[in-house]
Amino acid sequence: MSSVPPPALAHAPLAVGTASRDLPERAEREDREHLHLAPGATRSTGAGNRAIVESPDRFRTCFERDLDRIQHSKAFRRLAGKCQVFVAPDDDHLRTRLTHAIEVSQVAVSIARPVGLNVALTAAAATGHDCGHGPAGHASEGALSPYLDGGYHHAVYGADVVLEPLNLCVETLDAIRNHSWNRPAPMTPEGEVVAWADRIAYVCHDFEDAVTAGIVRPEDLPAEVAEVVGTTRRLQLHGFITAMVETIAASGVVAMRHVEAEALAAFRAFNYERIYLRPDSVEQADRAARLISSLTEYFIDHPEMTGEGLGVAPGSVKARAEAVRYVSGMTDRFANQAALNLLGWSPDALPRT
Repeated sequence: MSSVPPPALAHAPLAVGTASRDLPERAEREDREHLHLAPGATRSTGAGNRAIVESPDRFRTCFERDLDRIQHSKAFRRLAGKCQVFVAPDDDHLRTRLTHAIEVSQVAVSIARPVGLNVALTAAAATGHDCGHGPAGHASEGALSPYLDGGYHHAVYGADVVLEPLNLCVETLDAIRNHSWNRPAPMTPEGEVVAWADRIAYVCHDFEDAVTAGIVRPEDLPAEVAEVVGTTRRLQLHGFITAMVETIAASGVVAMRHVEAEALAAFRAFNYERIYLRPDSVEQADRAARLISSLTEYFIDHPEMTGEGLGVAPGSVKARAEAVRYVSGMTDRFANQAALNLLGWSPDALPRT
């Protein structure tokens, strides 16, 4: 008589429930969403609405699969080497695009969960929202725009090109494509939460990083910000998130209370004046734009150097698209090294913090 060996343990056994209990599978969990989510929340259904039809997972909802795919992707991992505000900083505590994405997801989920929105969709969109960013932050958008019809927008490029191989759900891609406030409104309330969470997160943590770098001081914040949400990131996030949760509960739409919304707008304006558009920042952004444009021109003339451009005619439309794909995926460090090795740049010409 054959016997089944006991399961392997890492430590002493810890009880989860009764043995041989039924597992709640995906369909049962989807049914629970109808009971527990807000009326306007996005429901998970089967394998989800994808460009390429798939079979549903046994346990995970469609949006949980999206989150897993984004977190396991190379595009997401490369965000660790892409700057948020400071290019390749020596201080390991300053934000990168990766830590920014994680913080946006935290803020977005903190808003979505108590108001009954789909947390998995919210987390997936927030986690992947910046995967279309090139090296050196927003400086890459202007530098890459001349090479694409319609220009380069990190949100659109991230959804339509960078994350396209993951075959994500339509709702996830839409929230990523439209998370920027200069884009059309997202199709779901979860996508709208991500748009707010992105702004809340970067305004607060960019200010904190600038304080750490000695660029501004906490007491420099305007009174219309400090008196409403305080001068520390902990208090600011708490104030903005609470204002959104209470406003959504009271109004039934994704919005922020007027007082905090005015504080957020003033906070963002302060950051632009004192951090993003200060002369040193503009100079480094100009350097980064020249670097990115020069690399793009090089790979348009040498598409075989990208690894996926073999057989592509130099200078062709396809070569331009391949050059943009390759350069936009670079980390700051990789782009700097490519400028030194391929373009013969001097280290003094590279963008720096």
